[in-house]
Amino acid sequence: MKLVFIYGPPAVGKLTVAKELLKLTGFKVFHNHLTIDLVKSIFEWGEGPFWELVDRFRLELVKAATEANIPGVIFTFVYAKTHDDGFVKRIVKVVEKGGGEVCFVRLQCERKELLRRLRNPSRREFQKMNKAASLRSLLARFELFADVPHPNNLVIDNTDLSARRAARMIADHYRLPTGRTR
Repeated sequence: MKLVFIYGPPAVGKLTVAKELLKLTGFKVFHNHLTIDLVKSIFEWGEGPFWELVDRFRLELVKAATEANIPGVIFTFVYAKTHDDGFVKRIVKVVEKGGGEVCFVRLQCERKELLRRLRNPSRREFQKMNKAASLRSLLARFELFADVPHPNNLVIDNTDLSARRAARMIADHYRLPTGRTR
């Protein structure tokens, strides 16, 4: 299995690019808010076992996809340097143990553009961050523009790049099977 691990700060366009990559490859999309929303249905954001459960569900789903020989999964994630390194190591271990490969893609764009994208109405669908003050606070607390500690990293600046073009760059760089449209 190929796990395309798309990461970057909120509003950088991870899900938008993932949807375009889905159109090219037919890979499944595992949007990070799916597990967050599941755990939020019982626990308040960040309280108690919130993050432990989110990580556990994510790892179990990726492991199950690997074991089921799903050809490819596109996973979106907000990576905070050092804070999330343990999770990254665990997900790489799960995928590689199953004979798969993790293809890391860091999306980045100018901060001014991030703030503009926060206002996109599509962000409400998953109750995503949509306030500039919240984003500024998060950026002040965590380093969200760093590469994951893994040598297999592609960095794409999508400030002025379409999601379709970014998806094509990912598919070409990692030689993903294409030709599938939805």
